[in-house]
Amino acid sequence: MRTRVKICGIRRREDALAAIEAGADALGFVFHPRSPRAVTAETAAALVRALPPFVAKVGLFVNAPEARVRSVLEEVPLDLLQFHGEESPDWCARIGRPWMKAVRMAPGIDLVARMEELAAAGASAVLVDAWHPAVAGGTGETFDWDRIPARRPLPLVLAGGLTPENVAEAIRRVRPYAVDVSSGVERRRGVKDPERIRAFLERTMSVCDG
Repeated sequence: MRTRVKICGIRRREDALAAIEAGADALGFVFHPRSPRAVTAETAAALVRALPPFVAKVGLFVNAPEARVRSVLEEVPLDLLQFHGEESPDWCARIGRPWMKAVRMAPGIDLVARMEELAAAGASAVLVDAWHPAVAGGTGETFDWDRIPARRPLPLVLAGGLTPENVAEAIRRVRPYAVDVSSGVERRRGVKDPERIRAFLERTMSVCDG
């Protein structure tokens, strides 16, 4: 099965279009004010209006108040919500939209049990990311992919330090449903590099073709 690709941290129209031209399946918009890749609902709405059909729009939130999530949804037609903080599965489900939950690979975590809990609450997928004690995501760091079990109660999205240089190996070893990249395809923080986006997609597709 082809590995899907999400390009996250989109802030500029040219970056969104470069990702789509390269073949990305989904674009991620960060609504966490402390992130250097954060966008306002107004900016995200304008970006979404410029997109062609059949591209998934994903909104990333970190411990946001429910009212904040609902306010963004009133302005931005998101297809999937990505919760990247300490939100409980029941809280995520209460929003009433398709959602996935990020799980940071802290020492000793039981990923299968966590996935079963999320699946029972109605999650569409689980995103696994590198763990850092002080950062909720976007560290640009990898983790030991061998810690990901073969048994997966949910589709698995692999994130954390992916780049054009290592994505092919990551897919061969993990066989994820999708990969998620942000800093690994940037020219500088918050600004994407079209060549790195293209290389990332090409190397992802080369594994799928093989």
